[in-house]
Amino acid sequence: MKTVVEKYHGLGNDYLVFDPNRNKLRLSPANVRLLCDRNFGVGADGVVEGPLLEGERISVRIWNSDGSLTENSGNGVRIFAKYLKDGGYVQKKNFAIHTQGGEASIHYLNEEGTRLKVSMGKVSFWSDEVPVEGPRREIVNETMVFGRIPYPVTCLNIGNPHCVILMDEISKELVCRIGGYSENARQFPAKINTQIMKVLDRTHIQTEVYERGAGYTLASGTGCCAAAAAAYRLGLTDPKVIVQMPGGTLEVEIEEDGQVLMTGDVGYVGSMKLGSALSEQLRALEE
Repeated sequence: MKTVVEKYHGLGNDYLVFDPNRNKLRLSPANVRLLCDRNFGVGADGVVEGPLLEGERISVRIWNSDGSLTENSGNGVRIFAKYLKDGGYVQKKNFAIHTQGGEASIHYLNEEGTRLKVSMGKVSFWSDEVPVEGPRREIVNETMVFGRIPYPVTCLNIGNPHCVILMDEISKELVCRIGGYSENARQFPAKINTQIMKVLDRTHIQTEVYERGAGYTLASGTGCCAAAAAAYRLGLTDPKVIVQMPGGTLEVEIEEDGQVLMTGDVGYVGSMKLGSALSEQLRALEE
């Protein structure tokens, strides 16, 4: 039996959906790395594994392209929700998806399921919840040094850890340089996702993203939520903003209780039945 995966993207941040109910292959770090390889595999920023079904509960496991697991992914969750609709698993407009980073509440905004609003949970700036080493404190506009250069850093957790740096100008080259140091910096025992952020006005910000376990990506759902939450906490924006990324835009709203709502689109790329040679390689890498 050949392995079949579905490919989707959220603003250019692409994921493969691997349905364990329709495939016999067992995912492992090694075969996830091969699947995500853009030369020898299918190519993606990560793999969404699910649905993992337990009664009415729908769970998902999210893999980075380097074979590591991540607690949460805004684009990954929206992509998975779209797959659940496409695959006939869900007919309701509102339901919940359980990730390792908590529960995400899903609301389809159109019949096709290509536009969704997701409640991503509450933001925490507390160091022990991000986590960041050192005494318990909120990490807001704190100076940290990456590659011998000091930066004003705001760190937070929204199901996964983020480091947001406010800057006057941002670029792919700059976030890759900073992210190469910050991802594995000693301050972050669970590693970190890094966003550099430019505030355009009270309702618009720009970000560039370097993701833990994936590197540079065109967009990040949790990353844009983290940037929006940081900008609001710093007093630079309103609670509802449009976040511009190289792959497109997401709408983010910070509610009074700290809940973060994210609205954005998902694109379907196609279904792929993997060739015999690749299928055999993947099976050989099962653990």
